Amino acid sequence: MARRLADALPDDVLTDSAIGQISPGPLLAKLIGHDAPLKRGAKPMPTLNRDGVNIYYEVHGKGPAILLSHGYSATSQMWQGQIEPFSKSHTLITWDMRGHGNSDYPADQKAYSEEATVADMAAILDKVGVKQAIVGGLSLGGYMSLAFSLKHPERTRALLIIDTGPGYRKDDARAVWNERAEKTAQGFERDGLTVLKSRSKEMAMSTHRSADGLIKAARGMLAQKDARVMEWLPQIKIPSLVVVGGEDKPFIGPSEYMAAKIPGAQLIVIPHAGHAANIDQPKHFNDAILGFVGGLPPAA
Repeated sequence: MARRLADALPDDVLTDSAIGQISPGPLLAKLIGHDAPLKRGAKPMPTLNRDGVNIYYEVHGKGPAILLSHGYSATSQMWQGQIEPFSKSHTLITWDMRGHGNSDYPADQKAYSEEATVADMAAILDKVGVKQAIVGGLSLGGYMSLAFSLKHPERTRALLIIDTGPGYRKDDARAVWNERAEKTAQGFERDGLTVLKSRSKEMAMSTHRSADGLIKAARGMLAQKDARVMEWLPQIKIPSLVVVGGEDKPFIGPSEYMAAKIPGAQLIVIPHAGHAANIDQPKHFNDAILGFVGGLPPAA
């Protein structure tokens, strides 16, 4: 059920779930082979070469485009439950961020940044031939979608911000977040991909070739530099849907904050869902997203 908020919350709110809140459970953990070769089915899918870095992406269906970005240490696999329902009426584009899944893991730390991620998103749309898309994602993917709309407002038809936060206004709060990002990188350096087995569902189901990319992504993409994204919220002029799991406690406040700050934004809370709302309650999630995008004005 959608609800609007009149009152803004405190300015400093979270942006991504570096430490997942939901354990996958012993059965799921047993089924996950984090070090196994990647398998995406028999049909080969395309990659995009971005200055020597191959970016993996998938395209499903026909119609208005939706670009979905995964959270930190997850992959495009987290959107499997959305492919069939979304592709019936839309072109659904999913992808693996650099350092994740089937994309390349550049050795240079400088290759990992918010700017590079946003440029990857734009390059994928160019490759697919999409001028304007509904842009969204979960957690870090939602934050990068906000950053994309800041960099490319003319290419963003609408926003889907899922279990996400807009970052931090104050330097000291951002510094605390960046310390968490660094500890996340150190955890992968110490324990490798086994760390993912105890993380939230979208991370636990992911498959990576090594932890190297995740280590660099934590330091270059999860860590933040400024408050530009947060300050952008009141200036957003496109339809925006904020979705959060009712049990995703760290992100309920940030989601309410964004829904209050973005003009005309809608907020939907998914009952009995944690950080991976699309996995915990796929039907409720899919109905919410399709209801929102189905009500959008015609594409320009």
